[in-house]
Amino acid sequence: MFTEMKLSAWTTGVRSKLKLPLRVELWNGQTFDLSSDPPRVTIKVSGPSAMRYLMVPSLYNLGRAYVEGAIDLHGRVADIISIGNELAASSAKVPGRLSRALHLIPQHTREKDAEAIRYHYDVSNEFYQQFLDPNMVYSCAYFDTGAEDLADAQVKKIDHILNKIGLQRGHSLLDIGCGWGALVIRAAQRGARCIGVTLSENQAALARERVARLGLQDMVEIRLQDYRDVEGQFDRITSVGMFEHVGVDNLPEYFERVNKLLGPNGVVMNHGITTTDIESRSTPYGGGEFIDQYVFPHGELAHLSTVIKAMQQGGLEVRDVENLRRHYARTCATWSDNFENNAEKIKSMTDQKHYRIWRVYLAGCAYAFAHDWISLYQIVCGKAGQDPVQIPWSRQYMYQ
Repeated sequence: MFTEMKLSAWTTGVRSKLKLPLRVELWNGQTFDLSSDPPRVTIKVSGPSAMRYLMVPSLYNLGRAYVEGAIDLHGRVADIISIGNELAASSAKVPGRLSRALHLIPQHTREKDAEAIRYHYDVSNEFYQQFLDPNMVYSCAYFDTGAEDLADAQVKKIDHILNKIGLQRGHSLLDIGCGWGALVIRAAQRGARCIGVTLSENQAALARERVARLGLQDMVEIRLQDYRDVEGQFDRITSVGMFEHVGVDNLPEYFERVNKLLGPNGVVMNHGITTTDIESRSTPYGGGEFIDQYVFPHGELAHLSTVIKAMQQGGLEVRDVENLRRHYARTCATWSDNFENNAEKIKSMTDQKHYRIWRVYLAGCAYAFAHDWISLYQIVCGKAGQDPVQIPWSRQYMYQ
């Protein structure tokens, strides 16, 4: 009875601040509605011990409760994320974004970085195939008109990158964090000699299969290798969706290494997620803590200003910056829709915990990009102090 009275007081308090179309259903069947409107989301509480998550409903607590099975969530996943964020924001007793100083900053060793990559990417290739495009491009797509489907938008993203770096036949290209090989394959088809590196065994295996299937073995080499162990110099370097794993404090060293790998008159493009918080703090209401524990161990997001400063510290000149936040919101929303549409097949591939992690993660990312918590920038650089004579005068070449 005490628990039910406490929950009744909590729902009354929330209802006085918000009118959420949310129902809380207890283990005994009793229900509490937080609005007079029909509920779009129902939280089913498994038992009294789960009540602590609702009393302090941060995104971390709600996400953890769902993933660990303390609560169940019913409704459209987009509604679940939206209502969860409103609930967390209205109940927050601390600033929305937590300082990096409040958390132990992870030490990025080669072993820990490789372990984090394997945790996230080596679920199974078949798992990723359920929500990605046929080329399995796991990064922000590029919607030239907004009418493209995901497959076309991902091809356009790769072409947009290759156009931005001015890739020519005969160029050597290094792709840091090559995923399942879509970019290096496309670049090789345009006549470039490519090396793609990844720390994921699953990615490397499938990428090599695809290269062989297309007869591009003489043009593309896929390596299971840390970028810090790559030697030589390259005409062009791309890094797509990888530098989020480097660590904010390590970005100057990262870009210095990229600079050393870049040949004379070379061009590099970094495509990566950034935080919109100027102090590079965590995403609001405990969302960052959930991601760190369950999705991307040791991942860190820097603000755009921090990234540009680190690039200059690494000896690179920033030549072009493009914000693709809107594009990533659309990409993640499409991934989330695909995940929902293939839910039964995905459940047969993995355990309930991983299914629930990815379900709220993909939809949560779509919300975060749509609401400007995080962003995505493509930044084109060259070696500092050089006349970029190989780059055309205008930006028109990027859109050919």
